[in-house]
Amino acid sequence: MRLGIGIGWRPEIADAVEALPGIDWVEAVAENLCADHLPDSLVRLRERGVTVVPHGVSLGLGGADRPDPGRLADLAARAELLGTPLVTEHIAFVRAGGPLTASPVLEAGHLLPVPRTWDALHVLCENVRIAQDSLPVPLALENIAALLSWPDEDMTEGQFLAELVERTGVRLLIDVANLHTNHVNRGEDPAAALDELPVEAIAYVHVAGGVEKDGVWHDTHAHPVTPPVLDVLGALRSRVDPPGVLLERDDDFPPAEELAGELTAIRGTLTAAAAGPRSVRRRPARAAEPASRAGGGRERTGLAQGALLSALVAGTPVPDGFDHRRLAVQSRALAAKRADVVAKVAPELPGILGGGYREAFLSYARNRPMSAGHRRDALGFAEHLLVTDRPADEAARRRLTRWWQERAAPRPPGRGTRLVRAARTALFGK
Repeated sequence: MRLGIGIGWRPEIADAVEALPGIDWVEAVAENLCADHLPDSLVRLRERGVTVVPHGVSLGLGGADRPDPGRLADLAARAELLGTPLVTEHIAFVRAGGPLTASPVLEAGHLLPVPRTWDALHVLCENVRIAQDSLPVPLALENIAALLSWPDEDMTEGQFLAELVERTGVRLLIDVANLHTNHVNRGEDPAAALDELPVEAIAYVHVAGGVEKDGVWHDTHAHPVTPPVLDVLGALRSRVDPPGVLLERDDDFPPAEELAGELTAIRGTLTAAAAGPRSVRRRPARAAEPASRAGGGRERTGLAQGALLSALVAGTPVPDGFDHRRLAVQSRALAAKRADVVAKVAPELPGILGGGYREAFLSYARNRPMSAGHRRDALGFAEHLLVTDRPADEAARRRLTRWWQERAAPRPPGRGTRLVRAARTALFGK
């Protein structure tokens, strides 16, 4: 199926997307769509014959637990509503803990890399099969960007993806910006990955911008697409003609003419690569799987992912083999993203706290991992402020109290509760 050239649909740029010339299709974040009705902009695009593909971010198919039936049902409902030819998700884990590891459930609020081990591959393959059986249309999975590497991995990224496709028949969503990110951050050669992965399984391609700071590439989706990312796109096009290519932008949205310029650059890159010499692909031998280990792959994967996520969001010791500096960078990035998302789902909080919002939230989050989503996180943050008699400004505290009452309970925490919780915070940091 040919998709053509597309752009990520976001509410902030809905009007610009509708007005852009030459848009064949759009992609919308599945979790941001209601299951029973569509935004007017998407309705108009569909009436024009523009395909809309839902892109999930919360399944966590690379996690140790089997996919949540409710999340799968939600994704299936959105696929039905959109009449889409496929749905997409990520090769990542987004939460860890729970009954499998007898530990509290922790939410990352971000896509984290799956270890490229045989244990993790077996878990991922079973989870993908469960998802495929639950969805009304084919599934494609995206490679992710990462700031850190797992120690003692068994496969390269290309080998891992090739094994996944071979064992499940799943399609691939290849993000060339993520290949560039992993080149900068983990020293992985994008050309080698393109040679190893089954490019014939590609459903479509993502192109996005980022920025390098202190030798670390941050896949922000909030900066222009850079020439190195377009170079990876050209290298991919010299190997295969992808059915679709899509520009992603999630924040700091530029004027419509800049989006149009980036789309023009993408088209030019594809045309130039198609006219140039075709790359001769070297297909390395598949990774050799050792004799099967005894069961327990889910438990081993769950324990490993739980230890990593706890170090990232709860300040527990760094597991053996990880780069402490990179893990610290990832931890700060997760906290910053958490603050940003809470500010978006509860914009009243930055309005009440003013310039002190970010510092206050990061202080709150330091020893309080997210466990129930960003909206509950916002309520927990507000309650924490009230318990500790903040903000100091009485008028702001009254506004915060009213905000909290409207969403959580008829009464804010009483003085006794505040004293108990303040003592607990002083003693245990929670």
